[in-house]
Amino acid sequence: IQQILIQTDINIKFVSGFVAMVIAACVLNFNRAIELLVISLVTLFFLVWDWTMERYGNSVWEELYPIRNCLRKNWFWIKRIIYVSLLMTVVCWLVLDTAKRGTRQLMSFCGLLVLVFLMLLFSKHPFKWPVQTLLCGVGLQFVFGLLVLRTSFGLDALRWLGKKVEIFMSYADVGAEFVFGPKYVDHFFVFKVMPILVFLSTVISILFYIGLMPWLIRKIGFIMQVTMGTSPTESMAAAGNIFLGQTESLLLIRPFISRLTCSEIHAVITGGLASISGSILGAFISFGVSRRPSHLLTATLMSAPASLAVAKIFWPETETPSVTTDENLEMDKGKSTSVLEAASRGASNAVDIVANIVVHLISFLALLAFVDALLSWLGEMLDCPELSFSLICSYVFMPLSFVMGVSWEDSFIVGELIGIKTFVNEFVAYQKMSELIKRRKAGGPEYVGNVKQYISVHSEAIATYALCGFSNIASVGMVIGVMSSIAPERRADFSSCGFRALIAGSVSCFMTACIAGDRSFFFTFICHLFTLENAMVVSVGQNISRCCCSFPV
Repeated sequence: IQQILIQTDINIKFVSGFVAMVIAACVLNFNRAIELLVISLVTLFFLVWDWTMERYGNSVWEELYPIRNCLRKNWFWIKRIIYVSLLMTVVCWLVLDTAKRGTRQLMSFCGLLVLVFLMLLFSKHPFKWPVQTLLCGVGLQFVFGLLVLRTSFGLDALRWLGKKVEIFMSYADVGAEFVFGPKYVDHFFVFKVMPILVFLSTVISILFYIGLMPWLIRKIGFIMQVTMGTSPTESMAAAGNIFLGQTESLLLIRPFISRLTCSEIHAVITGGLASISGSILGAFISFGVSRRPSHLLTATLMSAPASLAVAKIFWPETETPSVTTDENLEMDKGKSTSVLEAASRGASNAVDIVANIVVHLISFLALLAFVDALLSWLGEMLDCPELSFSLICSYVFMPLSFVMGVSWEDSFIVGELIGIKTFVNEFVAYQKMSELIKRRKAGGPEYVGNVKQYISVHSEAIATYALCGFSNIASVGMVIGVMSSIAPERRADFSSCGFRALIAGSVSCFMTACIAGDRSFFFTFICHLFTLENAMVVSVGQNISRCCCSFPV
């Protein structure tokens, strides 16, 4: 009891001091303190929400029984009305948008339909698709993209966040310069990009120790579970993939991996392949592969619901999940006993990540050069000396990039980037894309002979989303290896899901590219149909989100 009283006294003093600091900052200069005030109010809201739900959540749920019972009885007709409304909305958009802007917007929409249709056509269990998961997964993508890319508030917030991320990552330069000297940027990748991984890994480890990261992951996972009707484990893993890598997120559900169904295994692997970790995100931003970090930040957020939607229609659930909401899914803070130890563990863990990336890049680039030389040698015998792995990828994946909305002239280059990302890795693809961006910014000729030297800004944006994921062959092997080490008795199940998960993870990224590319069809439709100002668009997005949350699990 004495320890509880002491801890309570410390907490009261800490909160009182923090509140006094916020008030003083607002009194001295309100404009300067607005960011601190917003963060404090948001934190307070969620703390009060958690306390309220823990204390009164069950009683509130029981009080809502009449409403839940009414919805359950009429859910058959409610679903039909929702589906018809969505269909009419899409048809209206097609008429309005195509009449005003031509067929360019229609191409992105058709690309999305083609991707979904192919997933349904080649589903593991046809005609057992979870309609709620598909509609809500794509709907959450729309809502996220609408709020952050089409409203002035969302754009300003994302630009502010992007600037803060860039400033935050720049602190890694202090350590890099001290270790490698003032000319460390001369070796950009090893001495500039890799230190960012070490720094972010350290910060994420600290956030896990203090409990902020587990709390945030649980909240996002709960939203996806309620709206999309997915199981707790696959929802939590998908939420963790927004911040963590495809192998680190597996540790969130480590105690339950041996009990997952095959569909859940497929969804977990797909989620890991469809996203990138926070530390890798920092490395990609440092490449300069996007006009602003907002594209990459948005892609990581939107790919989470997309991965669940695609995974569950490509491999529908036919078993009964053994892990339910009745079980405690609290996440472990790790073995650290202090903040300093957590920071040390995070930095040490980054060593393996950095070493793996460097080794894989050296080996894959060398192998790619050898394959290109071999293909060129064979091509000379057939009077085609320009034959290469990149050329083959450009023709194979060109139709895919074209249906995503890339112009015909750029579709071969974007197809080449997709092929490199799939068969080599995303680092090499983004590195090549950064070279294309530098050529465009340099203002050189667009064509040298018949070879295009760079792509348009619109194509760059779509390619940024399409490449933003770990969906490559090497990552599949890595994920299967980690899961097999956790549950060796399920090794055959993990391996059987690998190839399908690779396809589903790639398609998730491509769907995000179709939806969240510049001038996305959904955002244009909203403005055409309702002619609303930005503030009203935010309201519409929030209403859509609330409707999604009303779907019964």
